[in-house]
Amino acid sequence: MLKSTGIVRKVDELGRVVIPIELRRTLGIGEKDALEIYVDGERIILKKYEPACIFSGNAEELIYFKGKMISKEVVKELIDLYNSMTNE
Repeated sequence: MLKSTGIVRKVDELGRVVIPIELRRTLGIGEKDALEIYVDGERIILKKYEPACIFSGNAEELIYFKGKMISKEVVKELIDLYNSMTNE
């Protein structure tokens, strides 16, 4: 469900839109924070980017591997899978 803030901003010549400080404070968005951009029909949705494991979606204990985030939990599962395959 969408909730209108009543705030309207124009897009500048470089395609930028300023998010008001009140909204950034409320949503915990700081300077240099990354935002994910989603499209839903004709809507553009911005969401604060929270890195997560590409397999489990877990955002805790992440390891950066070949450009992807993987949780330590998944790494352990992959090791177990590999070990079970090589011990046959």
